[in-house]
Amino acid sequence: MEILAQEEKALKQVPYYLETAKESAVFKHAHQNNLPLLIKGPTGTGKSRFVEYMAHQFDQELITISCHEETSATDLIGRFILKGMETVWQDGPLTKAVKNGSILYLDEVAEARPDIIVAIHSLTDHRRELYIDKTGESIKAHEDFMLVASYNPGYQKGFKELKPSTRQRFVAISFNYPIAEKEIEILTKETNIDAKTAEQLVSIGNKIRNLTELGLAETVSTRLLVDAALLIHSGLPKRLSVDVAMIEPLTDENQTLQALKDLAHLMI
Repeated sequence: MEILAQEEKALKQVPYYLETAKESAVFKHAHQNNLPLLIKGPTGTGKSRFVEYMAHQFDQELITISCHEETSATDLIGRFILKGMETVWQDGPLTKAVKNGSILYLDEVAEARPDIIVAIHSLTDHRRELYIDKTGESIKAHEDFMLVASYNPGYQKGFKELKPSTRQRFVAISFNYPIAEKEIEILTKETNIDAKTAEQLVSIGNKIRNLTELGLAETVSTRLLVDAALLIHSGLPKRLSVDVAMIEPLTDENQTLQALKDLAHLMI
């Protein structure tokens, strides 16, 4: 499948990742003990990058599934297809990962349909097996197989949440925005931007993050800071870079946009 080829190619290069707590140690020990891992945190805090980085550390194939309401268990497990004059079974990415010992990453798992959550239940406890109802098979997971999932609890709260019974099947770690010193380091290493500009961007980001009275659904993520830094490093004016990369993605409210731009322009 195309998704596998893309992931295999991506992992040949070492993804840049700066550790902010003990997340690498947690991942390694979860992997060692065949425990599934749940990563919680706001958008753009490095959850997916961390999983890519750890897959590279283990030299394992990483299969990433971006979950949404149209993603079904059949898409992950597999289906019967017509091949010539006969019907044959085709494994889905979840089944391939279980058989081959890959790391399967379910990004934004709270967006997945309930049948996907049901399908992975037997992989998240002592059984570590996948049941395929369409073929009647039960497949024991390869010893290197690891299930990793992520979601944004703040965004999903009151809308789409993981049931406590599902959360408790995982070892869980929380991601948040890095402290200023680490976020500045991320920007300089990731984009080659100068330290002074990186510090200005991080200051703007933290200022906006603290404006909770605005009621923004999502605030300025580290990802948005990196985007702004990349634009500045390539020659786009600083204020315009901040406007299009950090401010405009946050809201469609004109008054709020203008207020945030005015604030940012005073700081850069």
